[in-house]
Amino acid sequence: MQPMNFSLNAADILRHSQASSLGLEIEVVQSTGSTNADLRANLAHLSGPRLLVAENQTAGRGRAGRSWQAESGSSLCFSLAWQFQGTLSSLAGLSLAVGVSLAQTLTQQGFPVQLKWPNDLLKDGLKLGGVLIESVPMRSQQDAVWAIIGIGLNTQLSENLCASVGHDIAALSMQTNAQPIAQPMDRNKLCAQLVDGLIQALQEFQQHGLKNFIAPWQQYHAYANQVVSITEQGRLLHEGLASGIDADGRLLLQSLTTPTQFTAIAVGDVSLRLA
Repeated sequence: MQPMNFSLNAADILRHSQASSLGLEIEVVQSTGSTNADLRANLAHLSGPRLLVAENQTAGRGRAGRSWQAESGSSLCFSLAWQFQGTLSSLAGLSLAVGVSLAQTLTQQGFPVQLKWPNDLLKDGLKLGGVLIESVPMRSQQDAVWAIIGIGLNTQLSENLCASVGHDIAALSMQTNAQPIAQPMDRNKLCAQLVDGLIQALQEFQQHGLKNFIAPWQQYHAYANQVVSITEQGRLLHEGLASGIDADGRLLLQSLTTPTQFTAIAVGDVSLRLA
C-alpha cells in the first residue's frame, strides 16, 4: 500500500464512513504517545463510541508490552472505544473477531492478507498490522465493559522496509524482499472502511460471541496445517500441526506423533513461529 498525500482528518474519515448514525465521535491528532492510553484515560467522559486516530504515535504498545511506534504518512494507527454489555470474560476471543473484520475489509479493497494467531495481519508472509485490545469494566454500570481496540497498520510495504505494526522496534532491523503494492491509498477512506467493518463485527460479537467468526478465521489462517512451534521467553513449549482455533479462540495444535491428540494454546505471552 502506498499512501497518497492525504493528511488524516476527522471530517474526511466521517465523510467516507457509515457510522455517523451511531453517534461515533472521531478525533485526529498529529502526535500522541498512545491512542489506546489516551482513550483509557478519558473513559469516564465518554458517552458513546469514540475513534482516536494519530499521524504519529511515539509510545504505543504491542502485545506483551513491546514498543509500537508509527511514522507520519506511512502507517494508520487508531483506537476505538466501544461499550459492551457483559463481563470481561465475555470478550474472550474478541481480538480474533477483530482480525477477521480487518482481513475481510482489506481483502475486499484488493489487499489480500492472512491472519497469524492470535492477532497479526500478514501480507506475503510479512507482518503488516496488528491488534491490541484493552478491557475496562464500567464503574457506572454493572456488567458493562469498555473495550479499547487499537489497530496498527503499515500503509507502505516495499523493499528494505520492515513490515510490522507501526515499525515494531523488535523487528526494525529486518530486511524483506516484499514488492511494493502499486496502488495508492487514501488513508482517510481506508480508515473509514476499516472502522465500518469493525463496528459491524463488534455488533455481531455482542450478539453471538466468537462462534460466527471461527470459520472465517480459518479461511484466513496463515499457518493452516503447517508445523509450528510455541515458545515463551525463548523456551520451546509445544510443537505441532496448526489446526485452527476452538470455540474459545485457542490455537489447536495436532500432535506430530499422535494425530488424535490436540493441545489448545491460550493467548498469553507466547510466540508462534513456523517450525
